[in-house]
Amino acid sequence: MATKGNTVKQVEELVTPVLQQLGFSVWDVRFEKEGPNWYLRVLIDRADGEVMDTDACEKASRAIDPIIDEADPIDQSYFLEVGSPGLGRRLTRPEHYTACEGQQVSARFIHTKDDTREISGTLLRGEEGWCIRTETGDRLLQEGNLAFIKLDDDLDL
Repeated sequence: MATKGNTVKQVEELVTPVLQQLGFSVWDVRFEKEGPNWYLRVLIDRADGEVMDTDACEKASRAIDPIIDEADPIDQSYFLEVGSPGLGRRLTRPEHYTACEGQQVSARFIHTKDDTREISGTLLRGEEGWCIRTETGDRLLQEGNLAFIKLDDDLDL
């Protein structure tokens, strides 16, 4: 049986060309267990910047489902879900940071020198790496010390 990371990588390689032809980009692929069930989640965006809707997700799902079935990269049963990463999307890859540079984000740290475990501010690329600019200064994002970082694109809602 393939490991979880290999499964995600295989699925992403299988579906990306098809989704690109349909005008979508792959934001993330996740293979997650919830309760007794496994879920293969393919999170997509529209390459043209248009708003994602259920029709677009259904179109993408219908296109990739037979490709995944034919390649059969997953040994166990699972549910396929295709959707938008949505508001508050998590940044999990280097290209996510680049795409969201200059935007408002929130982050939770695993370890801190003070009691500030969660911060919000503007994501910037600094000389030492990625940081979040807050009212009190810049906070360097160190790999391995982030519980999560997510886009705050719902602030005006």
